[in-house]
Amino acid sequence: MSDALSRIAAALERLAPPPDPAPDFTEADAYLWSVEPDRLQPVPRISRVEMALLVGIDGARDQLLQNTHRFAHGLPANNALLWGARGMGKSSLVKAAHAEAAKDAAARLILVEIQREDLPSIPRLLRILRAAPARFLLFCDDLSFDAGDSHYKSLKAVLDGGVEGRPENVLFYATSNRRHLMPRDMIENERSTAINPSEATEEKVSLSDRFGLWLGFHPCSQEAFIAMIRGYCDAYGVAIDDETLRAEAIAWRQARGAMSGRVAWQLVTDLAGRAGVRLG
Repeated sequence: MSDALSRIAAALERLAPPPDPAPDFTEADAYLWSVEPDRLQPVPRISRVEMALLVGIDGARDQLLQNTHRFAHGLPANNALLWGARGMGKSSLVKAAHAEAAKDAAARLILVEIQREDLPSIPRLLRILRAAPARFLLFCDDLSFDAGDSHYKSLKAVLDGGVEGRPENVLFYATSNRRHLMPRDMIENERSTAINPSEATEEKVSLSDRFGLWLGFHPCSQEAFIAMIRGYCDAYGVAIDDETLRAEAIAWRQARGAMSGRVAWQLVTDLAGRAGVRLG
């Protein structure tokens, strides 16, 4: 029986796709982590916004940039959770901070994006990054967990490090619409049905506590919304006077029922298309 099991295991191993060799990390400034097989795919051109165009998030911008600069120079730095309102520049800030800190980093600073569904593979990724002669910002966008989702346990490998400890050359940044990475109704439901409510959700809620740096993003004011649009228009050469821009911004906001950096960019895209101006 043991011989048969050994042959089956060997056959399955042959069928499994072998992992790609680790890159030398000189090909690009950013990589995407994928599994089946494990591989780091270079990103030739990072889609990002210049730091100067991120309006209305000055406090979060300064804190994240300082933290990223410290890490880039080999100094102590915290894992960061950027949470809050949709479309307010959380992921854009991570990419902009990487670009700024990489300019004068003591060692090569590389951005590695990982998808939420690939979190169980983090230990394998860390083994690759630990041995590389560079520093890495490991980035997971739109991170959250629902009922029955155990992926959050894998994240502890990078936040706490386990027996080996988190690699000195790896820092983890995540964005989420949820402060505790799980919906409020799920927290309340587990608390109300548990034998010991105080411990029912402690493991999941405490995951967010493992981020040393919390940065909150809140809905913007109308004036900040208009300032975002003006900044984009000036940066990309979309000619429009202040009175017309304000009227367009208010009408667009009313039609969309929301104000954010993302909505501002969508209006600028519309204005640029009407004016025949190419963006990018």
